[in-house]
Parts: sequence; structure tokens; C-alpha cells
Amino acid sequence: MTPSRSVHVRAPGKINVALRVGSARADGYHPLATVFQAVTLYEDVVAEEAETISLTVTGRGADRVPTDSSNLAWRAARLLADATGTDAGAHLRITKGVPTAGGMAGGSADAAAALLACDLLWHTGLAREELGELAAELGADVPFALTGQTAVGVGRGDVLTPALARGRFTWVLALSDQGLSTPEVFRAWDAQNPDPVPVPEIDAELMHALVAGDPHGVARHLVNDLQPAAIALLPTLQDVVDAFEETAALAAIVSGSGPTVAALAARPEDAAEIAAYVAAAGVASDVLVVSGPALGARLVESVVSDPD
Repeated sequence: MTPSRSVHVRAPGKINVALRVGSARADGYHPLATVFQAVTLYEDVVAEEAETISLTVTGRGADRVPTDSSNLAWRAARLLADATGTDAGAHLRITKGVPTAGGMAGGSADAAAALLACDLLWHTGLAREELGELAAELGADVPFALTGQTAVGVGRGDVLTPALARGRFTWVLALSDQGLSTPEVFRAWDAQNPDPVPVPEIDAELMHALVAGDPHGVARHLVNDLQPAAIALLPTLQDVVDAFEETAALAAIVSGSGPTVAALAARPEDAAEIAAYVAAAGVASDVLVVSGPALGARLVESVVSDPD
């Protein structure tokens, strides 16, 4: 029998350190200005040789993830196959570490990992820039999951400019077992903002604080225009933010469209105490400590298995 190959790729979840939103354009998309930071919470995708494209999902919130052609990782593999003209297949084994529908782009990380894993498995040989172009077709957050680190995103959030962030930033994440739909959060934002909102910009002071590696400066400029809409849809999020305010956290913010709430710690040694307080408050399904910036999608292992 012919030996089989598998490729293991890991991609990070993200926090929106800043997320500014403008009124919807004629095409229905809202212009965004955002600062992404990849953090040490990951999606693992193993692509194995197969006749067709299929997938299985395990890990955090796996029961809420579709395993058919609507899954973003499945769509990524199909898009790569169509773009390169290959008739190869792959079975994708996804292990989730990023919350499902949690505002941290776990599905986008799956798609980015699937693009890279299948490119390596099928020897299609696309450059990172070419993978990035395919990633942008899949969703606004997918290109960032490929690049990781810290970046400014404009347009739909998919036009990226790398941003220098010195040092490490320590975040405490309060997770919720209730997901929020990104389209629903944007519809709630539209209802809350009936008057035209201009194309947004990122505060220069935030960028200066990132370059300086200054968590206090970053905390002063954390902003998420979607936060009021997310809280309107899931009012218990305010309890999470309030709990963080009782701790040494410098500031807390809903990540993306929520419902994950991210709090910035001044020092790594503060984070455990912050996490313990919020966990004891009973306002989150889980509380995690992560750091950023983290690397984007990358190869972990490539294996050739002898069937004998």
C-alpha cells in the first residue's frame, strides 16, 4: 500500500484591541478600522490524504460547529482546490481551542490553517501572498489568521498593515457558552446608530502605546464600537465587564462581535489573580490567561505514515 501523508497546521485566535465601525456601504458591508492582535489560543487542523474533502471537529464548542460544506475550513479547502486545479481531497481533523461564535475568529483560524495545510499536503505551492488573496475571499478575519502578530485592518478588516507591538501583552479572557451571531450584532449596531457614521480611523495614541509596549497606554485606548450592540443582545456581558472592573485589570472590552470579554493585565503575575476573581464571580463559562502577539498560521508537523 502507498504511504499516506498528513500535515498539521496551527493558527491563532485574535482579540480586537480596537474596533471602529462606520455605516453600511451600498454593498451592505460596514467599513471597519481595527487593530488585531493574535493571542496564544489556537485552532489545530490536521489535513490527511483522502479522495474527497471532509472534516471532523473536536475540542471547545465542537458540538456547535457544522461539519458539512458550510464549514469555513471545508470551504477553504474547496477554494484552494478550485484555484489550483487539483482534484486531490483531504480529510480535515479540527481541534478547537478558540471559543465557537466567541468573537475571536476561531472559524477564520480554521480556514487559514486549512488553506496552508492543504497547500502543503497537495504540493500546490502557493506563496503566502496568494494564500492571503484566497483567504480574503473567505472572510474578513481569515487573512489576519494567516499573518498573526499585530496588524491594522481596514475596509472589511481584510486589508492588513502589519503593526509593531513591542513586548508581550497579557490578556484574561472570560468565555461564554452562549454564542453571538456577527450579522445579528451588526444589525443591532445599525439600529442603535440610525444616523450616518463616517469611515472610522484608529487612534494614533493606541499605535504609539503598542509600539512602546505600554499596557497602560493600550488600556486607555481599548475601544469596540460593537460592544453596546453585543450587550444589548446578551445583557449578561455587562456583568462580566463589571466583574473585571473589580480586579486589577487595566481595562476590559468585548472582543469583536462577542461574547468573549478580554481584559488587559499590567503584568503577567497579575493575570492569575484577575482570572481567579472573575471565575469565582460565576459570570463566565471559563476564564483563560493568554498573551499576544502570537504567530500566524504555521506548520507544526508533516508526517508520512507507513500503512504496514
